[in-house]
Amino acid sequence: MSWRPTATIENLQQRARIYRAIRAFFADRDVLEVETPLLSRTTNPDPQVTSMAAHNQGQTLYLQTSPEFAMKRLLAAGSGSIYQICRAFREGEKGRRHHPEFTLLEWYRIGFDYQALMDEMEQLIDELSGRNNVYRRLSYRELLIEYAGIDFLNIELAELRTSCSELVSGTNVRELDFDQCLDLLISLVIAPQLEGYLFVYDYPISQAALARASSDNPLLAERFELFYNDLELANGFSELTDAGLQRSRFEKDNRLRASKGLPEYPLDDAFLAALESGMPDCAGVAFGIDRLLMVLLGLDTIDQALSFTS
Repeated sequence: MSWRPTATIENLQQRARIYRAIRAFFADRDVLEVETPLLSRTTNPDPQVTSMAAHNQGQTLYLQTSPEFAMKRLLAAGSGSIYQICRAFREGEKGRRHHPEFTLLEWYRIGFDYQALMDEMEQLIDELSGRNNVYRRLSYRELLIEYAGIDFLNIELAELRTSCSELVSGTNVRELDFDQCLDLLISLVIAPQLEGYLFVYDYPISQAALARASSDNPLLAERFELFYNDLELANGFSELTDAGLQRSRFEKDNRLRASKGLPEYPLDDAFLAALESGMPDCAGVAFGIDRLLMVLLGLDTIDQALSFTS
């Protein structure tokens, strides 16, 4: 077993430089740096995410998959715009681009919507990379039409499954639901075709449990993801502030977890109470720092951005 770091010292120095630049960027904009707990008695019930459990004095706690819920409690308490650089944890994520423990930059901007937040992300990336980059924006619908010839707003599940079978040969799609079919197309058909920085926005509302519905189309959510080539870097949205609707979405997620044989998670009543008290209109984003370093430094694996992986 090697005791040496998986990242070079030069890469670690570049990480430190990126941290300094991020802090300077937000200081110039009067965005407050905050810190929230890594452990919580609750966690995100998203069926696509598996939380890591920890135990203390007979109580089950969870390592955060994101600092989102705690940061929104600060927003409701009057913090103003905030950001955080922190560790996050997700079980079962290990590979060339995944690690179960990773670093997030997460920030929330009062008075922003998701479009304004995409603008600010471009400014931040340009600052960190030291150049003016080229960015493209496509709606989720436009993306699927352009790269897969599918209009998800005008197709039934049976037809979508047939299209998936044709586009991804050898895949058994009989048990896949609508969103799973779309995810399959994004990951195996569309992502390998992408080039450069691309914002994909206006996701199906079924894929955005914490996002505000679009005022133009209630079937869509004001959510975006940022890709560099086929690598997903960030996930953001205009925040949902309706506590009742948020609770119903969480309950739906838990029912879906149960139907898949996954453990149900306790709801974060403190977060829901914060929403009930009144969270200001804002937009927020979680940005993967390790993956960003892969892009900025031209790294092949996420391990090269991490000091140690075990």
